[in-house]
Amino acid sequence: MDKTITTALLIIAGVICSIFLFNTVYPMISRSSAAMVSMTDKIDDRMQTQVDIVHAAGTTDRKTVYIWIKNVGTNQVDNLAASDVFLGLKGDFVRIPNESEAGGTYPQWTYTIENDTEWKTGATVKITVTYSAAPDAGTYYIKFVIPNGLAAEYFFSM
Repeated sequence: MDKTITTALLIIAGVICSIFLFNTVYPMISRSSAAMVSMTDKIDDRMQTQVDIVHAAGTTDRKTVYIWIKNVGTNQVDNLAASDVFLGLKGDFVRIPNESEAGGTYPQWTYTIENDTEWKTGATVKITVTYSAAPDAGTYYIKFVIPNGLAAEYFFSM
């Protein structure tokens, strides 16, 4: 009879320990699984998104710079105004604010989608950077960063 009671108590203790262990470990596994799924989605988005700067040129007065960027990935790029434009002489570039955040100051940039209504695969965006006074002539560096962090770089002379 003593063996039966001891065995029953050990079984009950084992079940309670198993429940305790499950209640402790399962939430951690669930959270890390959600984090892995989220990270996988972000990596997938970045792998399917790609943009290339096709061409850049300044006007003869050098107060305006035009940059053409093509979406060569398989994803559509949304919220283009949240992108970052870095432009300036090689080794001396600055972030140019979008027209919506520039508050009327210069330099600033605007965009138009040239061959579509949204920036889908194959569409080209024309970025127009406007200065209040002509910057110095030389070799210019452009870095365009879309909202998911993907970037394209380009050098041109003006």
